[in-house]
Amino acid sequence: MIRVTAVSKQYAGGREAALQKASFEVRKGEFFCVLGPSGCGKTTLINIIAGFVKASSGQVLFDGKPVDGPCRDRIVVFQEHNLFDWMSVAANVEFGLKAKGVPAAERCRIAGEFIDLVHLKGFETAYPASLSGGMKQRVALARAMAVDPGCVLMDEPLGSLDSQMRERLQLEIMALWEKTKKTILMVTHDIEEAVFLSDRVALMSKAPGGISEIVNISLPRPRTAAVKATPEFQKLKRELSEKIMGDR
Repeated sequence: MIRVTAVSKQYAGGREAALQKASFEVRKGEFFCVLGPSGCGKTTLINIIAGFVKASSGQVLFDGKPVDGPCRDRIVVFQEHNLFDWMSVAANVEFGLKAKGVPAAERCRIAGEFIDLVHLKGFETAYPASLSGGMKQRVALARAMAVDPGCVLMDEPLGSLDSQMRERLQLEIMALWEKTKKTILMVTHDIEEAVFLSDRVALMSKAPGGISEIVNISLPRPRTAAVKATPEFQKLKRELSEKIMGDR
């Protein structure tokens, strides 16, 4: 699905590379996390995969074709929700469907399905100004999934939320993934989040970031919050923490 080969990025005027020879593959239908400390190049990496930024060297393939710009089959969910303030919840979720030319009745049906999946039924006519931060991010998730993309790229989508809301949204992201089986590539600095959500985790080294190791997460699915208390989960969390700390 996604193949990243020796991708590096040097910004003009930068003294150091933002990204250094990153390589990995993401399989179709996989939940794949890139885990690393702040400033290691995670956002640069996801922007290159999305087609927003060109790599200085190396290559990114999506479904076997070189990425040379953004496309509708790779949708990005950002840390900031980026909703349209003048549109209702339903209109925000329908936005991408309308751009694809989906008929109004079908747009309404699909949007309603995903609004329900993120537990916002009853808020269809609400506007972003009246929603909490967590609710806004749920709308952003529903909007991304509603257009039926080939993959969803997530750039620390829960990074601005408090710990309780973050855990709730982790469960909802998990439920969306299990329902749709979309390929998800998510970058995060949160070790527990990466272990809970992922099939595999790519560890990024400190800046300039590269991929130092890829770790299989062998926890059974479906997963609930209770898995976080198990010895297996705690062992994986500890191992990843030691690997990341050892790289600093």
